Amino acid sequence: MGPDWGTLSPFSNVFQGFAICVYRMADIWEVFNGPFAHKDGPDHQWAAYEGKVPYPRPGVCPSKTTNQPRRQYGTTKDYPDEVLHFARAHPLMYKPVYPVHRQPVLVKTNLQHRLHQIVVDRVEAEDGQYDVMFLGTEAGSILKVIALQKGNFAAAEEVILEELQVFKAPTPITDMEISVKRQMLYVGSRLGVAQVKLHQCETYGTACAECCLARDPYCAWDGVSCTRYQTAGKRRFRRQDIRNGNPMHQCLDQNLTLDDFDSAEEKLVYGTEHNSTFLECVPKSPQATVQWFVQRPQDEQRDEGFLQVKTDERILKTEQGLLFRKLYRQDAGTYYCKTLEHGFTQTITKIALEVIESEQLEHVFQREDEPVRPPCLVPEPRLPHGQRAWFKDIMHLIGYANLQRIEEYCERVWCSDRQRRKGKLSKGKNALVIPDTTKKGRSKQHSERNRMPRQAVAT
Repeated sequence: MGPDWGTLSPFSNVFQGFAICVYRMADIWEVFNGPFAHKDGPDHQWAAYEGKVPYPRPGVCPSKTTNQPRRQYGTTKDYPDEVLHFARAHPLMYKPVYPVHRQPVLVKTNLQHRLHQIVVDRVEAEDGQYDVMFLGTEAGSILKVIALQKGNFAAAEEVILEELQVFKAPTPITDMEISVKRQMLYVGSRLGVAQVKLHQCETYGTACAECCLARDPYCAWDGVSCTRYQTAGKRRFRRQDIRNGNPMHQCLDQNLTLDDFDSAEEKLVYGTEHNSTFLECVPKSPQATVQWFVQRPQDEQRDEGFLQVKTDERILKTEQGLLFRKLYRQDAGTYYCKTLEHGFTQTITKIALEVIESEQLEHVFQREDEPVRPPCLVPEPRLPHGQRAWFKDIMHLIGYANLQRIEEYCERVWCSDRQRRKGKLSKGKNALVIPDTTKKGRSKQHSERNRMPRQAVAT
């Protein structure tokens, strides 16, 4: 008999979370074949019932084994009254049913959402079998989790492989089914039914170390990429370590490179002085520890090392990156987002932060005593109702304090560019030659007029 999985999700003002336990059907069967419980003695304490148990035994379904030559039992309604009275007086079994290892395989606390559904897929991996749990919440999200048992009485190590938001609107997940043949998870809610892949190995990166650190039993490194694990695959290049996730041991002969600060591609981010700025860095593994380092321009000139970013009320480290609530000009520099997991260090993001000083912004804006001129000498094109120029949305996102003056500056730049393009267009019209009035010429002119314009590169 296979295992049976059960969830307990108590939610109160004191405790919010859930526990997942796995039971052996053989243990459940043994308890139900054991003694019944009843209250005995003057204190009415629970004890094992040692008297005679009527036949057929209460709790046993009618079958060929319960039938007698003179008594045939089609349903439990045909049982003798003695059996029914005994079942009403003894509704409990004396021995408890303990889960495997006598403890939950997974315990989660301080959760925002209640757990509604659970399905489990037993997956064959390089170093054994693993039970991959798919947990559906009341918010329409799914947690893909494995629990690694280190010993019989040791607490299991929880590894969150993925967290997927299946439905756009928060809605409780009411049903889940696994199709092993299609390798799909079907999720149901009042909004409809969705299908989710059991594994997305390609999202774990393009290196052996990243695939190994994912610790997904479905996935393994095949020497070229992170793909679906196949038991019949070539063992020469196959790399997988679910229990330990040690890339230093698994990927030495693959494309594992020693980490350095220049291994990641550099991104350029501009921030305005005295305003908020965000540097994004999302690690691929939820188990990774994120650290931020910075090298400022003056440190580069003196050839000094990298300093770890100190967080406080002004500089906050979040799950999505580094947030500057108020940016100073001395914050300029090159920032490195590094992850540490199982002794393996990797640079995820390299960001060059440029700080635009407030004096530079004031210099490009018009002075307050200057008369405000109309930004456009020609009428602006009418935008659809409820829309506005694209740069206004961007400036609202930046959140500069003097937003109105920035909009005036952007309007002048935008309108001058429109006028420049209009001048080029007028010049081109004056240089046109009168087309030939022959049939061939008219056909060419007609085709040129109806030709679709080429796509312009967005700026």
